Amino acid sequence: MRKIIHCDCDCFYAAVEMRDNPALKDIPIAIGGSVEQRGVVATCNYPAREYGIHSAMPMAQALKRCPHLTLIRGDMAKYKEVARQVFAIYREVTDLIEPLSLDEAFLDVSEVTLHQGSATRMAQAIRERVWREVGITVSAGVAPNKFLAKIASDWNKPDGLCVITPDEVEHFVQALPVKKIHGVGPRTAEKMARLDIHTCADLRARPLTELVEQFGRFGKRLHELSLGHDERPVKTHRERKSVSTEQTYAKDLPTLAECRQQLPVLLEDLERRYARLDPPPGVRGLMVKVKFNDFTQTTVEHADPAPNLEQFETLLNVGWARGERPVRLLGVGYRLAEAAPAEQLSLF
Repeated sequence: MRKIIHCDCDCFYAAVEMRDNPALKDIPIAIGGSVEQRGVVATCNYPAREYGIHSAMPMAQALKRCPHLTLIRGDMAKYKEVARQVFAIYREVTDLIEPLSLDEAFLDVSEVTLHQGSATRMAQAIRERVWREVGITVSAGVAPNKFLAKIASDWNKPDGLCVITPDEVEHFVQALPVKKIHGVGPRTAEKMARLDIHTCADLRARPLTELVEQFGRFGKRLHELSLGHDERPVKTHRERKSVSTEQTYAKDLPTLAECRQQLPVLLEDLERRYARLDPPPGVRGLMVKVKFNDFTQTTVEHADPAPNLEQFETLLNVGWARGERPVRLLGVGYRLAEAAPAEQLSLF
């Protein structure tokens, strides 16, 4: 049986800023773009979360909820250096590390003999070292698989540790709310509620055929997770599936013609990002994202190994037709045909 630790730095960007400026510790702060550029919240600290502020919220809306919110422009170079220090500590425990982002990773410690082989003691030691040497807190979850470890790391946030031992899996999973399952978003959760499915125990009570009928291929995955089963190994190299770029505009683009005028600039940036991949993987398709001024959004995709401007324009036409109203954000991207070493980017 595997021993998996999921480590997640608490409000990472905000934590680094509070470490460097203790005066920020007890006041609401948010890291992200400016209101003038219609930026969004990248992350915020826990005092800000008490006002209902969360990641991806428009900064203007965050300020309405908390007028005295302190806004900070992010310093990605600094955050990457802090992440490097944190991951160096992880690597002293195990080489089997699967990064999920700058501040989050799975660690497979199944064969590690440190701390008499106790994954719980390893997780606690990691948390103590990160706090002592880096100055930020890490929440950790320990469990027999990735699914449960990730849920556990969020259980006692912030600065928490949650352990699910093999003999506790059955009891823990049965009572687990389905909204805690990765991939169950608000719409899926609403559909499940209409079907009177609220916990993993409720999922177990439904035949697999019914779950597949209601939720497609995800229904099979739901069935497995409701039993606490997750056989995915920790992957030390993540497969990049796409590369993209997007732009939020200071003023809404009122017409389709004005949206089309922005495509060459977006595609130039997309090409720069794609060229940085080493080696550049094959392209198997393209995508266009459109977010309207009412914050509804749509993504249009097309499979083609040789995308060009005309194809992106065609997808933009389709996306625009789904809303036919002013646009606040446009994005373009490539779907990639094979794996490539990846630096985390802001993907769709």
